[in-house]
Amino acid sequence: MRLNNKRIENIPHVFDAVILGNGDFPTYPVALQLLKNAPYLICCDGAANTLLAQGVLPNRIIGDGDSLSAANKEQYSDLFLLESSQETNDQTKAVHHCKALGKKSLLILGGTGKREDHTLGNISLLMTYQAEGMDVVMLTDNGLFLPCKDNCCFTTTVGQPISIFNCSAQQLKGSGLEYPLYDFSQPWQGTLNVATAEKVQIEAKGCYLVYLAFSA
Repeated sequence: MRLNNKRIENIPHVFDAVILGNGDFPTYPVALQLLKNAPYLICCDGAANTLLAQGVLPNRIIGDGDSLSAANKEQYSDLFLLESSQETNDQTKAVHHCKALGKKSLLILGGTGKREDHTLGNISLLMTYQAEGMDVVMLTDNGLFLPCKDNCCFTTTVGQPISIFNCSAQQLKGSGLEYPLYDFSQPWQGTLNVATAEKVQIEAKGCYLVYLAFSA
């Protein structure tokens, strides 16, 4: 699939639900198409302001209501699910809402951008959702975050940037990569790798996070 000179091959085209976070609103055409065609669309409360302004109605708005405008909170009160707990963020509240509905395969959009602490927290939570038995990926305008466990294979293009963040994996090995993998422990040590083949295979025992940057 080629759009706007960007190539991506690892995005599933069918999800149980799409979660729109209150980070940077997506502009990548594939992301906007997935947002438009979502079988169930749930917004973290602040994101609803932007979405509703574009004439798109979500199935549910969730959060503590701190960033949802008073006008939208009143007008769309039937869609708003108040979750005031401060033990989890709005993204996690949305994931758990979907889980309660039996929706396991989820796409997160708008999970990055704006405040860096929110971005880092949202990305790191992908591994938590995986441990909870959910299948959650995050798409940005620049690439795709995929939580992984044990052996995995990815379709790539030669020269495509790829980063691997180790969480609990051991015996890390890879093929189709410019730099060899090993049991690194620091977050930066697996970043800025490059695909040297049209398939990248990673062998491991345990969990890790893969970031596939879009290639021109």
